[in-house]
Amino acid sequence: MTPASNGSSSELSAALRSCRGAFIGVGAMSGMLNVLALTGSFYMLQVYDRVIPSRSVSTLIGLSIIVGFLFVFQGVLDALRMRVLSWSAAVVDERVGRRVFDISSQLPLKMRASGDGSQAQRDLDQIRGYLSSVGPTAFFDMPWMPLYLGICFLFHFWIGMLATVGALVLCALTFLTERLTVGPAKEASKAAVERNILSEASRRNAEVLQAMGFAGRVANRWETANARLLGSQRRVGNVAGSLGSASKICRMILQSAILALGAWLVIHGEASGGIMIASSIMMSRALAPVELAIGSWKGFVGARQSWSRLNRLMAAMPERSETLTLPAPKAKLTVEAVSVAPPGEQRLSVTDATFELTAGQALGVIGPSASGKSSLARALVGVWPTLRGKVRLDGAPLDRWSPEALGPHIGYLPQDIELFAGTISENIGRFEESPDASAIIAAAQAAGVHEMILRLSDGYETQVGESGTVLSAGQRQRIALARALYRDPFLVVLDEPNSNLDAEGEAALTEAILSIRARGGIAVVVAHRPSALSGVDHVLAMANGRVQAFGPKEEVLGKVLQRPAVAGGLRVMPSLEGKAS
Repeated sequence: MTPASNGSSSELSAALRSCRGAFIGVGAMSGMLNVLALTGSFYMLQVYDRVIPSRSVSTLIGLSIIVGFLFVFQGVLDALRMRVLSWSAAVVDERVGRRVFDISSQLPLKMRASGDGSQAQRDLDQIRGYLSSVGPTAFFDMPWMPLYLGICFLFHFWIGMLATVGALVLCALTFLTERLTVGPAKEASKAAVERNILSEASRRNAEVLQAMGFAGRVANRWETANARLLGSQRRVGNVAGSLGSASKICRMILQSAILALGAWLVIHGEASGGIMIASSIMMSRALAPVELAIGSWKGFVGARQSWSRLNRLMAAMPERSETLTLPAPKAKLTVEAVSVAPPGEQRLSVTDATFELTAGQALGVIGPSASGKSSLARALVGVWPTLRGKVRLDGAPLDRWSPEALGPHIGYLPQDIELFAGTISENIGRFEESPDASAIIAAAQAAGVHEMILRLSDGYETQVGESGTVLSAGQRQRIALARALYRDPFLVVLDEPNSNLDAEGEAALTEAILSIRARGGIAVVVAHRPSALSGVDHVLAMANGRVQAFGPKEEVLGKVLQRPAVAGGLRVMPSLEGKAS
C-alpha cells in the first residue's frame, strides 16, 4: 500500500510503524520459510541421485524422517506468521479505530457531506482485512526469488535462464494487472458509496416511501447504482481472474518446459534425473509469490485506495491539541461580528451577528425561514465553526475549549431530534460512564418529563430503540430537552424546542427556561411559534442572515410587529401578532 502524499508523517503510517517489530519478525519467518521451501527440491534430488542408485532403504527412511520434521516445522512457522499478521492488523485498527470513528462523526460538521458516512470505517476494515490475509506474504516472499533462480543457475545455465524468463513473464502480468484494475476499482468505490447512500436514505425514510408510493422509483435508482457497482466489480474481477488464470497457465507451461529441458539435458548427459525433478519444483516455488500477488491483487488495490482515502481525511481533520482547562463559565455570552457558513460552503448563512447576554437572561431568536436562525444556534454551541468573528463564554473563544471540556457547560436541542439506542436514563445522562442518578431525575423534572417517564413500562430503564423510534415525536423532544438540561449547563440553546409539544409540554418548556434564568444560566431559544418566547426577556430578529433588531422582548416585538414586510426585510409570522408580551 502506498501512503498518501503526507507519507511517513501520516497517522496510518505511524500505526504501521508501531508494528515494526512484528513485521521484522514476519520477514525473518518468511526467510526461514523460503529456506525450508527448498526441502522438497533437495529431497527429490537426493532420492533420485543417491537413494535410487544405491538402493539404500535406511538412507530413504532417514531422509524421509528429516523431511517430515522440516515440513511440520514449516507448517507451524507459516501458521505463526499468519497469526502475527492478524495481530498487527488488529493493532493498527486499535491505534486508529477511535480516530476514524471521531472523523466519521465529525465529518458532517467540517465539510459538505458528499459520500457514505460509514465509508471511513469500511476503509479501515478493508485495510485490516488485507493486512490479516495471505496477500502481504507475497511481498515478504518476493525478495527470495533470486535465491531460487540462483539455485536454478547452479543446476544448469539454461535451467536458470528459463526460470528467469518465467519470472519476468509473471512480473509483466502483475504490472498489467495493476494498470487494468485501477480505473474499474475507483469506479466500483464511487458506485458503492452512491448505492449505500440510497440504502441508508431509504431505511431512514421508510414511512415516507410507503405512504406516498415512490419506493419503487427509489428502488430503480438503487438498482442503477447497484448495476454500476456490479459492473465495475465484475471488470476488476475479470481482469484479476483472467490474469490470475494466465499466470497459472504460464506456470504450468514453464514447469512442463523445465521438465522437458531437464530431460533433454539428462539425455545429453549434462544433468541428472534428480536435477530435472528438483529444478521443476524449484521453479514452481520461485514463481509462487508472484502468482499469489496476482491472485490477491483485487484486495491489494482496495486496501490501497482505502489507505489513500483515510490519509486524506486524517490530514483534512487533524487531531485537536490538548488545551488548558478553563474555569467554568458563569457570567456572559458574547457574540462578536460572527459570520457562519454551512460546512464545505462559502455562502454565508449568518453575517456579522453581534450581541451579548449575561447570566440570568434568555434570548428568543425569531425570523422567517432560511434567515440564519439555526445556523446561529449551531455557531453558539460550537457545532459550526465561525468564518469570521468569535463566540465567547466569559471572554474565552469556544475554539479554546476541547469538546469534552466545553460539553458539560453546553445544553443543545437541535431541530432534528436524535436519541441513541439505549435507555432513557443513558440518553439523558449523555452516556456518562458513571452518571449521577439524582442529576438525571433533576433534568427530567426540569424538562417536565419525569412523570411521563415513570408511566412507561420500564421507567428510566426503557429502551428507546434506534433513533428513539419506540417513543413519540413529542416524547423524544422532551427527553432531548432533559438531556440538554443535564447537570445545569451554563448555556442552553434550544432550536424550535416546541415543534412537537402539546400544551403541557409547552408549559414545561417555559418553566425550564425560567429555571435556567433563575439559577444564573443563559438560554437561547430559536422560535417559530410565539409560545416558546414566554420565558425569554430578550429577542433577536433575523432576516437574510443578518440581525435586524436586538433588545428587550417588548421593545423588539413592538418594532417588528409595526414593520410591514418589505423585500429583503423581516417577515414576521401572523401568529406573533398580538403576542408581543
